[in-house]
Amino acid sequence: MSDYLYGRHAILEALRAQRPIAEIFVAMGVHTRGALNELIALAKESNVPVRGISREEMDRKARNHQGVLARIGDFAYAEIEDLLAVAHERGEPAFLLMLDSVQDPQNFGSLLRTAEAVGVHGIIIPEHRAVGVTAGVVKASAGAVNHLKIARVTNLSRTIEQLKRSSVWVIGVENVPEAREYVKVDYKTPIAIVLGSEGAGLSRLVREKCDLLVRLPMWGKVGSLNVAVAGSIVLYAARMQREGNA
Repeated sequence: MSDYLYGRHAILEALRAQRPIAEIFVAMGVHTRGALNELIALAKESNVPVRGISREEMDRKARNHQGVLARIGDFAYAEIEDLLAVAHERGEPAFLLMLDSVQDPQNFGSLLRTAEAVGVHGIIIPEHRAVGVTAGVVKASAGAVNHLKIARVTNLSRTIEQLKRSSVWVIGVENVPEAREYVKVDYKTPIAIVLGSEGAGLSRLVREKCDLLVRLPMWGKVGSLNVAVAGSIVLYAARMQREGNA
């Protein structure tokens, strides 16, 4: 089944970022003005085919489409070296986010949005048992995915070893007794923050490979936070400390 990106601003943002788009569908009779008019013009400049289809056909492809759909191509994943190169170009110690089998597109998209907001240099995800960059993730990220490099690797444990050879400190987020409180850690060195899956948390091998673990203290009756919420808190804490504000 084709992967469709919907929403005028989401598609416009993808075109601006030169993400691969196979073709764009516009509902017949829709008013081409504002963002849609700009979208069609940019698509033509980028040699992306634009085709009119009936609203009934469009409704069968997606909901809440705002009269326009884009059939997206495969996402162009980066290499680990590309992520580290971003840090070098910015003159900053590496600031990476690694996701260990996050499977919900909304969580992935939310984390991408936070990662882009705090200046993360790149994201690392596993090839298997995890959501990749889909149209749903692009939408959930509010376009942030268009401004991030994402590497998809076959083995997270080996990737952690590769990062360590590049002097990157690997910090896992896990609510276990031996973990330090997240505000009592040095985030100013080259780091990769690792978040686990929605249900199981960090896998055993990944947890063992981490240089240290951090946890968020809980005062209420709930035992843990959603991975996107917990990850966002740690990412912002790291950024604030790197800015000298914590």
